[in-house]
Amino acid sequence: MDGSYSADFRAELADLMRWRRDVRRFRTDPVPAAVLERCLAAFRLAPSVGLSEPWRLISVQSPVARAAALENFRAANAQALAGYADEKAQLYTRLKLSGMAEAPVQLAVFCDDATPQGAGLGAATMPETRAYSVVGAISLFWLAARAEGLGVGWVSVLDADQLTRDLAVSAGWKLVAYLCVGWPEQVLDTPELEIVGWEKRQPALWLEER
Repeated sequence: MDGSYSADFRAELADLMRWRRDVRRFRTDPVPAAVLERCLAAFRLAPSVGLSEPWRLISVQSPVARAAALENFRAANAQALAGYADEKAQLYTRLKLSGMAEAPVQLAVFCDDATPQGAGLGAATMPETRAYSVVGAISLFWLAARAEGLGVGWVSVLDADQLTRDLAVSAGWKLVAYLCVGWPEQVLDTPELEIVGWEKRQPALWLEER
């Protein structure tokens, strides 16, 4: 292979990226283990600073852990609502910002800033690149999940420190994402936040020359 792909493949890739959405509304049907494993394999293909592979995944399965995570979201959501007023506050109350009550698969994704792997290459000067590497890996996982027909929702309305304590993870791990994964109730090619009028996409890419 010469490193290029066909026009048909590029069109399908563009469709995959277009139809990848942040899903909040899930069916409760279970996700077959083989399907989830194929999606998780994307982490093994992801690039990372210094080949440090700093992502650490926790499958949140127990009723106790899920209840703690859901209560965490509800408390953080109430606090976030208090930061808005007038029309924005009214609109906020109508947003569904988490699929944690329904999603059959829930993953807490951490960055291990203390990992010796990679020997600090790149991260010694820019330590935040370890977390950026985790985000990049999540993006590949997200596309792999969408290719399987799955939806992924990134829950960011959380107290990260409290969730880290509740999940009793290793010292030095920093929460990057709480992901809800499952079969979406509907498939959208437009962000739901844009549909409900919360925000609009920029009309053009911000690109400047220096």
